[in-house]
Amino acid sequence: MSQQTSRAIVINQHGGPEQLQLVDVTVGQPGPGQVRIRHHAVGLNFIDIYQRSGLYPMPMPLQLGMEAAGVIEAVGDGVTHLQVGDRAAYASQPPGSYCELRVMPAQCVCKLPEAISFETGAAMMLKGLTAQYLLKRTLPQGGLQPGDFVLFHAAAGGVGLIACQWAAAMGLQLIGTAGSDAKCALAKANGAAHVVNYATEDFAARVKEITGGKGVKVVYDSVGKDTWDKSLDCLQPFGLMASFGNASGPVPPFAPGLLGAKGSLYVTRQTLFTHIANRESTQAMADDLFSAVSSGQVKIHIDQRYALADVQQAHRDLEARKTTGCTVLTL
Repeated sequence: MSQQTSRAIVINQHGGPEQLQLVDVTVGQPGPGQVRIRHHAVGLNFIDIYQRSGLYPMPMPLQLGMEAAGVIEAVGDGVTHLQVGDRAAYASQPPGSYCELRVMPAQCVCKLPEAISFETGAAMMLKGLTAQYLLKRTLPQGGLQPGDFVLFHAAAGGVGLIACQWAAAMGLQLIGTAGSDAKCALAKANGAAHVVNYATEDFAARVKEITGGKGVKVVYDSVGKDTWDKSLDCLQPFGLMASFGNASGPVPPFAPGLLGAKGSLYVTRQTLFTHIANRESTQAMADDLFSAVSSGQVKIHIDQRYALADVQQAHRDLEARKTTGCTVLTL
């Protein structure tokens, strides 16, 4: 069977959720270094919205989606870490996971342990690997030790809830921010040492209060424009501002001299795809994530499920901040 048909979500131009169209696509055989995977569940992420809207411009037409889990159906030449019949999960370039079946590069596809369900695998790869590289690889001067304070914005989101739990397991004092009391309570229940509702409180003032005026070693920020300036004020001298998203819009240009005035600060803009650019680092990060989840240190909260055909509503809800934890598309 050289070609099969798959339902997939495609956009033909950048724009709102109404651009997401359910179509039939033809899926062929994997070439060298590729696999064909039949999805059981697909993850939903903010990067999907950035790509759909044009914040991250992409060539058209575009099949969206960056993560999923399923079963390997065919393996191309040169692929040795996966076999037909393997349960597998991934977060990977290029986009294209919003579908039943696809051919894709095998490099970032990892065998999924039996103890982890397809839905959990689909929900956790992009967000869990993001939490992994932030807490383990995106570190301030001198690293992070138990007892250290870190600030994590959007702590009740998909990445945030994983980070809250993982930070607690590492002994870190994570200060989590969120936009409602309910979301703050959720972050607290998942291991945040302190929570701040940034809709009603000045989070920079609260951070200074919580840390006895010292500030935090690192800020992990996926919100962007709305939190940037005050986040810099939360840092200790030589602290690290780690930007990894722009949910409120991109950060405007700023003068580097500002970093000197605020305490010789460091700034970095991280993306997952640099960290998983080769097979070895992808597997090492995934093994760390699988271990954290299998051991129960980190629980993956799937708080929303939508059928693939209802992807427009899923995007509307994610953009409107109506979601918590992880969201999956079901097939």
